[in-house]
Amino acid sequence: MPNMSLKKTSMPQQDPIERAKNFEEVTLGYTPEQAIEEANRCLNCKKPVCRDGCPVNVPIPGFIKKVAEGDFEGAYEVLTTANLLPAVCGRVCPQEKQCESKCVRGIKGEPVAIGALERFVADWHRTHKTAETTAPVSNGHRVAVVGSGPSGLTCAGSLAQMGYEVTVFEAFHKAGGVLVYGIPEFRLPKKIVQDEVEHLQSLGVRIVTNAIVGRSFSVSDLFEEGYEAVFIGSGAGLPQFMNIPGENLLGVYSANEYLTRINLMKAYLDEYETPIKRAKSVAVVGGGNVAMDAARCAKRMGAEHVYVVYRRGLEELPARREEVHHAMEEGIEFRLLNNPKQILGDENGKVRAIECVEMELGEPDASGRRRPIEKKGSEFLIDVDAVIISIGTVPNPLIKSTTQGLDTTPKGCIVADENGTTSIPGVFAGGDAVTGAATVILAMGAGKKSAAAIHEYIRNR
Repeated sequence: MPNMSLKKTSMPQQDPIERAKNFEEVTLGYTPEQAIEEANRCLNCKKPVCRDGCPVNVPIPGFIKKVAEGDFEGAYEVLTTANLLPAVCGRVCPQEKQCESKCVRGIKGEPVAIGALERFVADWHRTHKTAETTAPVSNGHRVAVVGSGPSGLTCAGSLAQMGYEVTVFEAFHKAGGVLVYGIPEFRLPKKIVQDEVEHLQSLGVRIVTNAIVGRSFSVSDLFEEGYEAVFIGSGAGLPQFMNIPGENLLGVYSANEYLTRINLMKAYLDEYETPIKRAKSVAVVGGGNVAMDAARCAKRMGAEHVYVVYRRGLEELPARREEVHHAMEEGIEFRLLNNPKQILGDENGKVRAIECVEMELGEPDASGRRRPIEKKGSEFLIDVDAVIISIGTVPNPLIKSTTQGLDTTPKGCIVADENGTTSIPGVFAGGDAVTGAATVILAMGAGKKSAAAIHEYIRNR
């Protein structure tokens, strides 16, 4: 019987006061009964526009119908025809701007909780699976993938399903890219990422860690070793700074460095000797998802006060509404319409305060958002002993500088068409290395399209 409730089935979560002291997952997931209840809100539209909002084109009504029937393994089989990382996407995808934004139930109420159902199905399969995955028969062709983030893993998995012998080269000591170094444990448990990686390995994907393309070897070396195509999914991990006085003081971090020390190097666990400052008061500059992650990590690392300093207002914050809401629940203090002018240090070269200026919004700029304008004479200080800069990232220039003939933009992004084709025959690229910093699901969509293009390229050689 259809569930005509205007509201989503609520997902259980940790108490805000308690969760701000630990790194355990905030949201706890649906029970089978809750999943079935929510799945019955789906109207099984004849023209499922929700699917149009999904970058990897998941057959959404199909897998939700299986959930409503209580056939959770069947739902997983439908889901994974299009999405190789469902447990990841169910947790970190901005469904509210994609599939759920198209759901017709959202016209007069809340849309179906597509992301929560995707997470439930993936988690159910992980804890109930009995059969081992069988790798497809090899077609004899070899492809190299640079980077094991969402675009690289998706491209590798898609090619492996078609029988290609795929090797993924990862610069870090652990596979997963931004999924392991950038997204905190409380949003995406690393065991989930590891399980997804192991599933791809069961399909025959080979992963080589501590391999820096551009240093250990070049893209051209991969062709010489017998790979017939190369996919570059190396991400956008080079942080940007504001170029204001004081950014070289002790206690100033890029969000990338701060999150990598916590997420990949386990600085939040006492048994790990990862160097990181456990500050009492922290200012996080920026308003995106990465800024929210850094702020919430700082709170969990023991900071009494964590300030998010952002030059626009609440409506202009680019972070997901859910992440902003969770941050506010956890006691993060938002200093909106403020912008840093300089970071001040003490006699030992350590951060002691950040000087900000009040802002007001003027006419829209090129991005369509109202331009922030300084209020003269409104400068003020916030006493802090650490500052985390989170204003964006760009691709590392290493591959560009060591790959002759590879076209890039002035910002260092690789130039590629919608299928990932670059200026070098046989070299494809996708994800943040092409677009600059974006979402996990968009990177996955690029990896999936590039896999199809690589298949056509090799087949037609």
